[in-house]
Amino acid sequence: MTARDILDPHPPEFDRFLHAPVGEDRNGSVVTVLSALARLGLDPWTETAELATLGREAARVRLERLLARFRDVPVLAGTHGRVARDLSRLLPDGLPSGPPKRAAATVGVSHPGTNGAIWAVLAIMLFLVQMFVIGGAGSGE
Repeated sequence: MTARDILDPHPPEFDRFLHAPVGEDRNGSVVTVLSALARLGLDPWTETAELATLGREAARVRLERLLARFRDVPVLAGTHGRVARDLSRLLPDGLPSGPPKRAAATVGVSHPGTNGAIWAVLAIMLFLVQMFVIGGAGSGE
């Protein structure tokens, strides 16, 4: 695993698609495909990997259905078909059937011992904070 994989474990070939805008939400903020998929309760990288393996037309149809369910961007109500067509063109070409190796490796996989190490660091930090607070309260005599 390279340093880039550790810092950004998601496939770079998905970036153009995931960071493409789908429109503005009611607050005027630009919503990307990544945000839209996450707001729909989907893992953006897993969904993108699946879309990329479907082929352009099937991906467009699936993406159109997803965007039709997405209510955070009002303008999508009438344009989700066109937006889905445009977005499907941004999907990477030539992926093998099934999610790309690197994408599949990033979904639902944790490194052994990572959770334990995080909890150990948090416990030590909590202990140090408690010692600081308790130690500071007794020095006021």
